[in-house]
Amino acid sequence: MLNRIDRYVLRQVMVPLVASLGIGLTMLLAERLVRLLDTTLGKRNSFVSAFELLAYLVPHYLGTAIPAALFLGLLFGFNKLSKSNELDAMLAAGIGLHRLARPAFLLSLVFSVVAFGVFGWLQPYTRYAYRATLYEITNVDAFYLAEEGVFMQSDTRTFILDELNRENSTFSRIFLFDDRADGNYETLTSENGLLIPVPNQLRPVLRLNDGHRIVISKPSPSGNAEPANATVGEYKTLDTPLGKAARNIYRKRGVDERELTLSELYALRDNPPRAATVDSMQAELHRRSVYILAMMVLPFLALPFAVGRPRSPRAYRITIALALLICFHEIIQQGALATESSGFSPWLTMWLPLALLVGFAMWRFYRVSFHVVGDGFDRLVWPVHHALKKTMQFLARPFSRKVMR
Repeated sequence: MLNRIDRYVLRQVMVPLVASLGIGLTMLLAERLVRLLDTTLGKRNSFVSAFELLAYLVPHYLGTAIPAALFLGLLFGFNKLSKSNELDAMLAAGIGLHRLARPAFLLSLVFSVVAFGVFGWLQPYTRYAYRATLYEITNVDAFYLAEEGVFMQSDTRTFILDELNRENSTFSRIFLFDDRADGNYETLTSENGLLIPVPNQLRPVLRLNDGHRIVISKPSPSGNAEPANATVGEYKTLDTPLGKAARNIYRKRGVDERELTLSELYALRDNPPRAATVDSMQAELHRRSVYILAMMVLPFLALPFAVGRPRSPRAYRITIALALLICFHEIIQQGALATESSGFSPWLTMWLPLALLVGFAMWRFYRVSFHVVGDGFDRLVWPVHHALKKTMQFLARPFSRKVMR
């Protein structure tokens, strides 16, 4: 059961945590939305398609945003308690930092369970859904990329349109050339036409009205062949599928290791799918496991950097803490890459850095919680901070004199 102090500490942590999570996700998704609009622009329901793809990317960015938001929430929440002297009052009342950190530990445990679901199952399924949707948009809707007066190609067909209405998928005056697979050339012209979606099929139907058709047989490469024959005709209505069905059937999930769930990764670790290797399966399995377990280390790492003496500089502590978290993330990423490409043991490339981080965080937390000593970082940074302050005062002195005059 959480008492009143625990709930108060949670409120102080949750406000910056939620704000960091919201701002981080918004920035990451906004940058990606611009690129998605470039991909879907000009297609039917382009904005709907872009936001559908963006929704599939949310779990991918949550894998980065959740640990960062939790870390920032702990840093700013406990830093606020320390700056307002509330932490000193609680310590004076006999409530130690290790006791005040209990809601932070429970919060990290909850987020570890969330990360387990995100890394283990949500990311693989949404990654596949994103790829399948993007493939369908870029292949099935090739017609909607067309522009008036610009040559476009769909499989063996090259066509150009004079006027195009995307709202109802109609067009006027089309010239279409088809290098057919049966060895003939076909040329079609039409006064107007319509693109008709077919239910339960990936290929739309191109309907042409009131046009002419020319079919020319390809000449034989031998010198004795007869000249090419041409067949000319007219038509009132002509329906033809647009695109190639074999290309527009997307593959099943699980071609590479990033589309596999944790249970599938473990079951297939020695029998990888065709686009993966044993080393890449090992790297992906251990990378996800390390990130999930690292969530429970964040309170031990963040709290010692959040608390400090009232008159000591604090900005550097948050900077160092964030730099440590970013460095750890990059080390794990490079360790996974080394395991995948060179076959290095994941226990050396990923689990050893995690063990070092755990040891450093536990040592710092124990030292701050149970020893009344100054922080070693303060002793290193304070002379630098004092020198920079004196330098800034010296540089600002001529300007202050001019203002006084």
